Amino acid sequence: MLADRLLVERVDFVSVPVTDLDRSTAFYRDTLGLEQIGAGAWPEFQLGENVSLYLLDPTNIGQEFTGPHTSPIALRVPDVEAARRDLEAKGIVFAGDTFDTSVCHMAHFSDPDGNVLMLHRRYAPHES
Repeated sequence: MLADRLLVERVDFVSVPVTDLDRSTAFYRDTLGLEQIGAGAWPEFQLGENVSLYLLDPTNIGQEFTGPHTSPIALRVPDVEAARRDLEAKGIVFAGDTFDTSVCHMAHFSDPDGNVLMLHRRYAPHES
């Protein structure tokens, strides 16, 4: 720690709880087309340059699956509507229409265990 803050270099991975590693691995690799960088009991997928998504079967660490996470993981894509069309063609069902916040576009969907994901693209600058 420096002074009164934690020095975080970056986020290495985001864990996603799943009940069936094979099914979830196929979803993230084959349906979403994410680059798989880890396999076996610890499947991991690269998300852009600085973070990965890590599938975690809680029973592998002596815990139970208590439910999916409901706060979406925002996957930044070049074009939300184009990515949505591609995923809908693969059978992904989205939760409602693509939402325009006047700052970004977002479209929510879930993985096979109900973990919430979002296609996202900011088109307006951050306000200071």
